[in-house]
Amino acid sequence: MTANPHPAPRSAPHGAPTCALARNAGVTMLELLIVLSIMALVAAFVVPLLGPGVPTAELKGAARQVAAGLRLARSEAIATRQDTNLMLDLEHRTMRVDRDPRVHRLPPAVDLKLFTAQSDLVDEKVGAIRFYADGGSNGGRITVASGERKYDVDVDWLTGRVAIMD
Repeated sequence: MTANPHPAPRSAPHGAPTCALARNAGVTMLELLIVLSIMALVAAFVVPLLGPGVPTAELKGAARQVAAGLRLARSEAIATRQDTNLMLDLEHRTMRVDRDPRVHRLPPAVDLKLFTAQSDLVDEKVGAIRFYADGGSNGGRITVASGERKYDVDVDWLTGRVAIMD
């Protein structure tokens, strides 16, 4: 009688194989849920530590709002054939176009910086960017920022063109 070269695997009492690979072949749903729960808890504690900030969409929206105000001031200057200012209050985060009674508020959490001609600064917290009747401007830049993220709203002095730079 010859010996069988491939013996049958031993079986557990109910016919299940006792091979170690069969028992450790996959991850159970319970293990997966535990790992995901731990990751969610860690994220819940770490994300607030990254600092308060303005969401990117809100920051970009504030930059677009500033650009729209500048374009309105330029259009107003051309239409009325009179110099027109966009007045920017850095402390109260508001802006207003000459001859327009509306005051536009920017989100309170954004930081604003104004770079303009010295003659158009009222004080260290209030200044203007001036547009001329031909569409030109005194030029300048308004920076809308939150932490490391910022958008520069540039005004070309020759053409009065307004552009948002990342």
